[in-house]
Amino acid sequence: MIDKIIQIGLMPLFNHTDANVVKSVIEACYQGGSPFFEYTNRGDYALSVFEEFIDDLSPDIQVGVGSVVDVETAQKYIDLGAKFIVMPYFNEAVVKHCLTQNIPCSPGCGTLTEMAKAYDLGCELVKLFPGSVYGSGFIKNVKAPCPWINIMPTGGVAPTRENLSDWMLAGASCVGMGSKLIKKEWITNKEYDKITEAVRYSLKIIQEFK
Repeated sequence: MIDKIIQIGLMPLFNHTDANVVKSVIEACYQGGSPFFEYTNRGDYALSVFEEFIDDLSPDIQVGVGSVVDVETAQKYIDLGAKFIVMPYFNEAVVKHCLTQNIPCSPGCGTLTEMAKAYDLGCELVKLFPGSVYGSGFIKNVKAPCPWINIMPTGGVAPTRENLSDWMLAGASCVGMGSKLIKKEWITNKEYDKITEAVRYSLKIIQEFK
């Protein structure tokens, strides 16, 4: 699964109180060429919303859960069908718990030491968060001595040629994109076709620089 995520190069992420809206966004991203999607675990409603939409999706769509910070939460989502877990920071207990169940886990890392430790534990893809703080230069410098570490910057990634080419040329294996890819006004106006086009355009740029 991680190999496929890296090959595609994009991880859309989104959260909403309405399960139908989440489902529509996921399907719009899928139509744009992204079969992987990160549902963000934020708000007291998050788990119940996930439970409501997850069984209605095409089996070709692989949904994971982000912003997971403890083992209990990770297990609840895994039990409901989450295919992978993404974390905002490095928590060794969560990583070990997921990997013992063959669930890919991408912890948020902010230092080369954290990334190396995550890799040694078995994480094939680490999340650089917040990407806007570290910048593409951080990835370039990490990849020089440790080219085997796959890095996914999230936060500050935008669906533009300038931004995406900067991350990809620096050595990012894939990118995570939320509000800049899935705009609030598009959700309000139910313009899901615009999300599809934004995903399609982003993937075209990503593949060009891979």
